[in-house]
Amino acid sequence: MFLLFVQEDSMSLPATPILREDGEVLGLVRLTMQACEVARASVSHAIDGLVHGTAAALQSVRKCEEMLDDFDRELDQRLAPTITHVTPPQAQELLACMKLMLDLERIGDLVASFAERAAIVRERIDMEDIGHLTKMACLLENMLEQVARAFIEQNVDQALKVYRADSELDRLRNLLLMRHTDNANGLRQESLHVLFMATALERAGDHSKNIAEEICHLATGHTVRHLRRTKDKCFEQLFLDWLAKEIPTQAKIM
Repeated sequence: MFLLFVQEDSMSLPATPILREDGEVLGLVRLTMQACEVARASVSHAIDGLVHGTAAALQSVRKCEEMLDDFDRELDQRLAPTITHVTPPQAQELLACMKLMLDLERIGDLVASFAERAAIVRERIDMEDIGHLTKMACLLENMLEQVARAFIEQNVDQALKVYRADSELDRLRNLLLMRHTDNANGLRQESLHVLFMATALERAGDHSKNIAEEICHLATGHTVRHLRRTKDKCFEQLFLDWLAKEIPTQAKIM
């Protein structure tokens, strides 16, 4: 039997046991973890291609994209016959694997688009832009490392770090946007390439945040999406505050 517990933080979040005694369930969880690592590796190769301009880096990104497509197809084929023979908690985890895989496959597409464009235009864009894009890509790579750890540990705190990182990724994209649009002479062709590359990374960050949302839901049974429009606190803190209130209430009911 493979048994995981949600790590408890200082707010005493509920430790929800996730049973993985079924071999096929564990296999699909491992497949999802492989996809997380391949997506992270794809970003790492894309950074190498942007900084050093090596053809091997671009080929590695393409290979990662193909692997993610293969993982997505494999999960799709194996999930349906498995999910009908497992317990409700296992079914919930398998559904989470499906959602994670969809986002990871899309991240692979976006990173490949970024790398393809970088290979074409890196010699024509400013070093300042290369540095800025590299910083964004490194942040995305770190986000993917965090969601992988959060998923295997069912760690809400780790998942919520991805929210904060995504906000920083948005900020960096906006800085690039202002830099390249605040020009009386209009956008240069190179500026359009830079902005397309930044947007690809920003959208990949959004998919990483989607994964973090799903992990929070899997670990706690609650979602953070309904808190997005609240303005007085950051929504990850609101989620933790609300969850802390929910735990005693549920304990009384039980």
